[in-house]
Amino acid sequence: MAYYLGIDGGGTKTYALLTDDKGHVLGKGVGGNGNHQIDHFTATQSIRMAAESALNEAGLGIHEISHSYFGLAGADREVDYRILHPLIQEIGFTWNYSINCDTMIGLRAGTNRPYGVALICGTGTNSAGRNLNGEHVQVGGFDYMYGDFGGGGALNIEVFRSVIRSWDGREQATLLTPLLLNFLEYDSVSDMFNDFQDHSKQVPVHATKLLFEAAAENDAVALEILHRQGIELGKSASAVIRKLGMEKETFDVVLAGSLLTKGDRGWIRGKVEEAVISAAPHATVVTLSTEPVVGAVWLAMEADQLEISQEVYDKMRDFRDFEHIKQMAK
Repeated sequence: MAYYLGIDGGGTKTYALLTDDKGHVLGKGVGGNGNHQIDHFTATQSIRMAAESALNEAGLGIHEISHSYFGLAGADREVDYRILHPLIQEIGFTWNYSINCDTMIGLRAGTNRPYGVALICGTGTNSAGRNLNGEHVQVGGFDYMYGDFGGGGALNIEVFRSVIRSWDGREQATLLTPLLLNFLEYDSVSDMFNDFQDHSKQVPVHATKLLFEAAAENDAVALEILHRQGIELGKSASAVIRKLGMEKETFDVVLAGSLLTKGDRGWIRGKVEEAVISAAPHATVVTLSTEPVVGAVWLAMEADQLEISQEVYDKMRDFRDFEHIKQMAK
C-alpha cells in the first residue's frame, strides 16, 4: 500500500489531505497562513500543524509517505524555492516531496487533463498554465505594483475607498456604505474615517464579501469592481494561453479561490469567459468544485509514477470535507 500527502498552503489557510493509492481519505489537517512571503514563521507552523494533524489521524509517520506534494502560495520564483525547501525539510520532509505554486494544484483538481490554465482569486490572485508539451507559465501572483489587481486582500480596500469616495462626493451613492458601516460597527462614515485615520486601522479582508451582497442588489459601484476583477483575470488567462501557444487547443480554464467558487454569481466569471473565448475558442471555463488540496494529492501520485484511475477520480472529485476541522482550528 502506498500513501500520498497533499498540502495546499494559502494566504489565510493551509489544508492537508492524506490518502492511500486507491483514493481513500485517511487523514486531514488545517492550519493558518501558509505563505512564507506574508510571514515565514507562521507559514512554517501552519504547514507543520496541518501535515502533522493529517499524519496523526492516519496513524502514519512521514517516512511512510510515498510522496508529498506542497502547493504553496508564494512559490513563485527561484528565490522562493531557496527558502521553501529548507522550510519543508525543517518540518521533517527530507525526501520524496515536491513544491509548486498553489495555482497548479487548483488546475490539477479541476480537470482530468494534465494540461490547461488555472486562475486563482482568493486572498490574492494568480494565473498559470501547462501545455501539452509540459511547458509551464505563470502570469502574476505578486501584487498591484507588479501588475496584479484584486483578490480579497485588495478588494477589501476597494470597498472601503468606494464608501469614502461616495461620502465625500467623488463617487455615486452605493449600498456598500450601510453594509460597511454595519460590518465595522460605526454610526457614520465620518466616525469610521476619523477612527481609521487616528488609529492607523486596516480594513479586514472579509469586507470583500460585501461586494457580493451589494452586487446581488444591482449596486452599480460593486458591480463595476467585480467586473473589473473579471476583466483582469481574463487578461491573465489570455496571456498564459498565448505564451503557451494554446490558442487552438481544447482544454479547461479552472477557476479556483473563494471569490470565484463561493461568492461570484457570474459577475467575475462572465468577463473571464469573454476573454477566454476570444483567446482560445475551444477552451472551457470551469469552476473548481472540490478542494484544491485534492489536486496536490493527485500530483503526489503522479510524481510517484502512479497512473490515476477513473475510480480514484470519481472517489475524490467531490471531496470538500474540511468544515468540521475548520471549526476545531478556530
